[in-house]
Amino acid sequence: MARVYNWQIGREMSYWYPENRPQKQFAAVFDTNKCIACQTCTLACKTTWTSGKGQEYMLWNNVETKPYGFYPLAWDLKLLNMLEGQKWSETDYEGQKLHKYEGSTIFESAPAGERVMGWRPEDQDYSYPNVGEDDCSGQVDGGASFSMEHMAWFYYLARICNHCTYPGCLASCPRGSIYKRPEDGIVLVDSGRCRGYQECVKGCPYKKVFFNMMTGTSEKCIACYPKIEMGIQPQCFVNCIGKIRLADSSRHPIKRTRTTRSITFVHIRKVALLLFPQFGLEPNVYYIPPVHVLQAFTSQMFGPGVAEAVKTYRNAPNDPDLSSLLGLFGSTEMIIPRWKRQGDWVAGMDEKGKEVVRVPLKEPIYIRPAYDKLYQISRTNCP
Repeated sequence: MARVYNWQIGREMSYWYPENRPQKQFAAVFDTNKCIACQTCTLACKTTWTSGKGQEYMLWNNVETKPYGFYPLAWDLKLLNMLEGQKWSETDYEGQKLHKYEGSTIFESAPAGERVMGWRPEDQDYSYPNVGEDDCSGQVDGGASFSMEHMAWFYYLARICNHCTYPGCLASCPRGSIYKRPEDGIVLVDSGRCRGYQECVKGCPYKKVFFNMMTGTSEKCIACYPKIEMGIQPQCFVNCIGKIRLADSSRHPIKRTRTTRSITFVHIRKVALLLFPQFGLEPNVYYIPPVHVLQAFTSQMFGPGVAEAVKTYRNAPNDPDLSSLLGLFGSTEMIIPRWKRQGDWVAGMDEKGKEVVRVPLKEPIYIRPAYDKLYQISRTNCP
């Protein structure tokens, strides 16, 4: 096995192939605080990519209610129980303070004869896509009131393929049928080489690879790469009602040459975190954690930077640059890799610096008079 550097766990780790980062990497940021679980993203993906025979159970995009929601059933709990737990410390890498994971990744914990430690879901595990929907953790007794953090809570977790830097599906495939595109790092399956061994289904810890029984091959989210090539965000992004998603690209996480929006969220403001970084895959979909949830839960899910991320996010009204970037979520279907703030406006631009969209930092407020002279009536607030 090769030794590769994983900045998300702050150390080198074992992986089946040498480190080979793409020219630029497809990346995304999801704001969990704005998701309303309308499932519009799920339906947009479903009707575009997985409406054929053998794809009935496939949800390349899905939205779960945490803490009790899973698709497939217990996809994260089973693997967390197989790992050695979660121990973090601090380390320094080229002048940056990073969190260092002291446990073993799924590659380092693999049993003898296996490339990746994983498990393959049963058919029945895919039978409950709405399990745990809107179920709360905890309860509110009589006379209690809500404050940060909530004693009773749930939140929605939107999930797609993470298009990892060190994919578990790629490492586990004995046929070499899974690969990362060198131009954007999107992870794809070569159906011509796939023989349906389903090792990728077992090896992906996020369970975002699916087996098509009709074709006998594996299938997965392709990040809508035909749209990416036209500079347009994926289907689940542009159809998001809550405007929680931002598609972007990033360069080398440490030796970067230009600051993109995702780099600002992840490396400068450090408000967007990973989904189970301890698995060791260096995923490229980042999450702004929920502000109202017990940090004992979110730290296990998003790593040790949750407390600082929540603090930074809640301070966004006092941080014009962060507010500007948050305001660009869902503002256009185009990918806008560059941005700038001008007074009370923020502009999103393409690679050549051409302005694509302009968004106000504050929405205008209109206060109508209590008495309407035209209709000679008074407006009152309804109890």
